[in-house]
Amino acid sequence: MIAVVAELQGERVRLRPLAADDVERLTEIGAEPEVARWWGEITREHLLDKAEGRDDATGFAIEHEGEVIGLAQFSEPGEDEFKHANIDLFLTSSLHGQGLGRDAVRTLARWLIDERDHHRLTIDPALTNEPAIRAYEAVGFKRVGVMRRYWRDPEGVWQDGLLLDLLADELE
Repeated sequence: MIAVVAELQGERVRLRPLAADDVERLTEIGAEPEVARWWGEITREHLLDKAEGRDDATGFAIEHEGEVIGLAQFSEPGEDEFKHANIDLFLTSSLHGQGLGRDAVRTLARWLIDERDHHRLTIDPALTNEPAIRAYEAVGFKRVGVMRRYWRDPEGVWQDGLLLDLLADELE
């Protein structure tokens, strides 16, 4: 994990470094059925580890109108010859479909490309998470392929994932 000192301003959302004070709200969001469906259990301990730098992924709290509405995160391999990052996020289900996730993805992608010098970003939603896939494609992500039996859902059933990527010059 890298130390994040940047606050990133999107059109309607702000991404700021994840803090321990965000853990309770993000745990509540993670327990929402529509979020847990895709993420499984999001524990306080895991979020606290992420906030305190003990996780492989670097996290941002996503804010809208001064309230924490979700989490955005990225991870990057340590080798310079693989200058890419993987991103992921979740938002409170009450704000799904309003373009806020798309704004958060675009904001994080712009920062990773412009400030962290990544030439390629990846994201890997569940193949059946069509709203998320549409949001990622609206930012410029392209379908790379299906990853069969990629992740276990909360019931323990293997599900397919969809690998999407975005090259730096494709960001919309």
